[in-house]
Amino acid sequence: MKTSKITFKNDEGQTLTARLELPADRRPGGFALFAHCFTCNKNLSAVRNISRALTSSGFGVLRFDFTGLGESEGDFADPKHVKHLISSAIEDINQKGYAEVSIGGRPFTIKKQFIDDLEAVNLTSVLRKMKKALLIAHSPQDKIVGIDNAANIFMNARHPKSFISLDGADHLLSEAEDSAYIGNVIANWAGRYIDFHDKEKPDTNMQVVANLQGDDKFTTHIKAGKHYLTGDEPESYGGNDFGPTPYDFVSAGLASCTAMTVKMYADRKKWKIDEVNVHVEQNKVHAEDCSECEDSGTSKIDRFTRVIELKGELDENQKGKLIEIANKCPVHKTLLSKILIETKLK
Repeated sequence: MKTSKITFKNDEGQTLTARLELPADRRPGGFALFAHCFTCNKNLSAVRNISRALTSSGFGVLRFDFTGLGESEGDFADPKHVKHLISSAIEDINQKGYAEVSIGGRPFTIKKQFIDDLEAVNLTSVLRKMKKALLIAHSPQDKIVGIDNAANIFMNARHPKSFISLDGADHLLSEAEDSAYIGNVIANWAGRYIDFHDKEKPDTNMQVVANLQGDDKFTTHIKAGKHYLTGDEPESYGGNDFGPTPYDFVSAGLASCTAMTVKMYADRKKWKIDEVNVHVEQNKVHAEDCSECEDSGTSKIDRFTRVIELKGELDENQKGKLIEIANKCPVHKTLLSKILIETKLK
């Protein structure tokens, strides 16, 4: 997921600040406009988690700060169902034109225009005229917005409509698992009503195919087996950093193969091993700087530095044997062997 900061003007000419998030391959199948909660801003953790779930499902997401919140200009305003939160200050607002109120422990200056806007909105009328699929999510433990508000929306909305109960969640979805859950639910639910116009994906009758389109500099779309990946180069090399580099993929192959080989051997021996972590780094070194290199020339060679973490009930002899086994992983052997690459034109 890549995030870009953007700004735009509202009807009053005030500048609103937003974040545009796109899927890893930068080719969204649809877009979501994220209007955050009352008194929140676009950077709330729940907002980020929901956006991440949507982008992972192929959506682009625009999340922005409402007028007067976060980095956006202007005076704060929000829907009518929160009017009870400022009921004690309405008399002052009507007399003086404004008042400072505390909402969720945060101070806000509410102007009379805000109250007028609340009175002017008839949500029931809007819902009855709306001819779109609607998903409502509400927690029975929500202490800010009651279930009666969610029920009213559901009853007045037209079909198709759905309701999700977020049992155990608070109003701000402050627990990461709650916001991630509803993000995935929204993405799956929306897929039933949105034609994504599935993007053409690279295909091959071989093991791997890499597709680089004319309008992309380095961003490469890859199919490996049944899995789709994105490769790229860092921004410092002129890329977009939307995915791992080609050498990252090589290093990943060595790391994953090493972990599998070590774990498989330990399982076969019935050794207690809880976790294997294999860290790999690749760089170029002069052959003359490598004491173990057979070539004594001055040309550069590739060096992979591999660090293995073994977690479990293992003695030193067992650990030593597993390090020895790591050097026998198939990708390790492939990288050290003489390789023949045949290139053909299709």
